Amino acid sequence: MSRELPSPTGRRTFLRGAAGALAVPAAAGLVGALAAPAHADDTGLPDFAPVPAASAGPAPNADGYYVGRISGHLYWVTDTYYQAMFLTTKVGVVLVDAPPTIGHNLLRAIDDVTRANGRPSKVTHLVYSHSHADHIGAAGLFGPDVERISHAATARLLARAADRNRPLPTTTFHDRYQLKVGGETLQLAYHGPNHSPDNIFVYAPEHATLMLVDVLYPGWVPFKNLAVSQDIPDWIKAQSIAMDYPWETFVGGHLGRLGVRADGTRQIQYMNDLEASTRAAIDSVDPSPYFAKYSAQGNSWAIFKTFLDAVADTAAAPVAAKYAGVLAASDVFTKDNAWALLESLRIDAGLLGPFGVRP
Repeated sequence: MSRELPSPTGRRTFLRGAAGALAVPAAAGLVGALAAPAHADDTGLPDFAPVPAASAGPAPNADGYYVGRISGHLYWVTDTYYQAMFLTTKVGVVLVDAPPTIGHNLLRAIDDVTRANGRPSKVTHLVYSHSHADHIGAAGLFGPDVERISHAATARLLARAADRNRPLPTTTFHDRYQLKVGGETLQLAYHGPNHSPDNIFVYAPEHATLMLVDVLYPGWVPFKNLAVSQDIPDWIKAQSIAMDYPWETFVGGHLGRLGVRADGTRQIQYMNDLEASTRAAIDSVDPSPYFAKYSAQGNSWAIFKTFLDAVADTAAAPVAAKYAGVLAASDVFTKDNAWALLESLRIDAGLLGPFGVRP
């Protein structure tokens, strides 16, 4: 059924324009050379390398979203910043995540699809990938009657948050949950903490599609500080767990295109390269200048900051160069990712460098 929706606002106009700047036509989404660099302006903002055409997704429509079929009755929607996935069934729609930047465009996308395929447009089930507001902060749009499904830890985290835009789940599970609605199936699984304590794997077996949010970033380097992940060793492990699924299409929750298996392999290689470079930098960067200068001032935090920044710089440089033109934003976040990995290697793996056992 079609819904009467509000007219475009200034925010929607801004998001539509910004999304368009990050997208390319669908036909060019997976192939092509580097995009032309943007013209310099007088904002004083830094310039970064152009986004490879292979990293961009399909262009959003006039309302600022793109909705497309994955296979059969499985669809995805993106605004080039975030992604959601939904199944249209004989009895209603099963939606996975409700990112607020897509917001009401989720309703428009679902109406687009169900108007064409003749299936009900009402969202009857909403799966939460995890508790973070940037992925489910528009869940309140779907009313009180929808069945909301999540891991048990998500319920605890949302109860603490008390955010009306993220209503509490009505159904929770601990290890595995099979959701069957109107002839369609989603397999939900928890493989331990990774990006967050509650992040789950959502697999559509009939469509060979896996949705896993904030772990793999098709065509791009991971978000800042390894996706601000709370358990970096298990976040790294989750990439390999994802590759153990027999998927052909990947929905990562972010950015403008779907993933293929080569994207997962490439990110794992990026992380292997970054770890090797970070381990080498821990040994190669001389800590003595930092201790000499800041010990005299009694500023212990300055020693940590300057030494760790120097290691991250040294580790990031060859990796960012290697993936320039291969993974988008390798020059934007590789240093931040090296810094986060360095801290994990220190406190999780015990590579303490100059902060180890005193001789």
